[in-house]
Amino acid sequence: MTDHKGKLSPLLKQATGVTAAKGEGAYIIDPEGRRYLDFTSGIGVTSTGHCHPKVVEAAQKQVATMVHAQATTVMNPRLPELAEKLGELTPDPLNAFFFSNAGTEAVEGAIRLVRQATERPNIIVFHGGFHGRTMGSLSLTTSSVGLRAGVSPMMSGVVVAPFPHAFHYGWSEEEATDFCLRELDRIFVTYSAPKETAAMFIEPVQGEGGYVPANTRFMQGLRERCDKHGILLVFDEVQAGFGRSGKFWAHDHFGVTPDAILIAKGLASGFPISALAASEETMAKGWPGSQGGTYGGNTVSAAAAIATIDVIKEEGLVDNAERMGKRLRSNLESLKKDYPDMADIRGMGLMLGVEMRRGDAPDGERAGNLLKECEKRGLLMLRCGPYQEIVRWLPPLIVNQEQIDEATRIFEEALKATA
Repeated sequence: MTDHKGKLSPLLKQATGVTAAKGEGAYIIDPEGRRYLDFTSGIGVTSTGHCHPKVVEAAQKQVATMVHAQATTVMNPRLPELAEKLGELTPDPLNAFFFSNAGTEAVEGAIRLVRQATERPNIIVFHGGFHGRTMGSLSLTTSSVGLRAGVSPMMSGVVVAPFPHAFHYGWSEEEATDFCLRELDRIFVTYSAPKETAAMFIEPVQGEGGYVPANTRFMQGLRERCDKHGILLVFDEVQAGFGRSGKFWAHDHFGVTPDAILIAKGLASGFPISALAASEETMAKGWPGSQGGTYGGNTVSAAAAIATIDVIKEEGLVDNAERMGKRLRSNLESLKKDYPDMADIRGMGLMLGVEMRRGDAPDGERAGNLLKECEKRGLLMLRCGPYQEIVRWLPPLIVNQEQIDEATRIFEEALKATA
């Protein structure tokens, strides 16, 4: 006889065994009162920590005033306020914003926009990139075959170019960059003619693919080719943006201005909202009615995003991400001297990955065991990478030196326990 008691889908898998009863700053607290250092930040979402008082206050005030003002029906006064604040942070001339719920929806909006604005069909993405789970964004995603398995065929018109992951190739950064730019030029004469290429989508620091930063010469090479051929350059800053890299935007490290930016995760400290930023001129080339959605730009989420921006500025969290990121990297580099299975440490700011290897092979099993041992000791982290071999360090931007040092101490104990 069927059990009619409601249950969560068995396809929903949790990375930890923790039930989160409460969140407080850099900590998650379970129903028994045990505190865990949260170095997952909800996959980079709780940028100002759990339940920052100013964000909570803004959301509570908005809930009591208006919860849902559907953006294509009536004007939600929080949205133009949020757009104005974001416009102070995005590079010129990116001054127009479309708000939706999640990063994947921002990507879908960008796919529509670049194809309509250029009247071209094809999009170039880069191997190892993650852009979302809905069908258009999933078609741009190559970080792991498991995400795409069982749902093919993907959307057509997507071309995958190599990303300069020097450690993966076993080359110098210069060699990897030369190869990737050469192969990109080859794509233009073998696969997607420039006049049929609408845009390039790239993460300035790859997230799910393994916390791999791009580099200045590669990014400038993309900008040069896009300018030459009238191709739009779209930066997916969903995970790496909003201060996490130690600069407000990850692309600020490379001195390149995109034609569009995709924003989500850390934008509202846990409330669901995302944004597509482009110039007003580019936005106007999209078709009327092509941007919308029932819940997009929710009033409470927008209020939380406004408060989040204020907190990041007032508390100097971008500078803190740079300082604490340097501290964390230094701690990890010191550990690496004694634990050579930590084959590579990479990333920027408070977005660092440690690649675990056994000999020459990626060691996802060891990475998984490390996370279990860390959890036993009160530290929550996640994995990423095609083999789940990357232990990723993703603390909130409010993290302090004591918490960084405590986390690395626990990680060292986990390394010893899994040796």
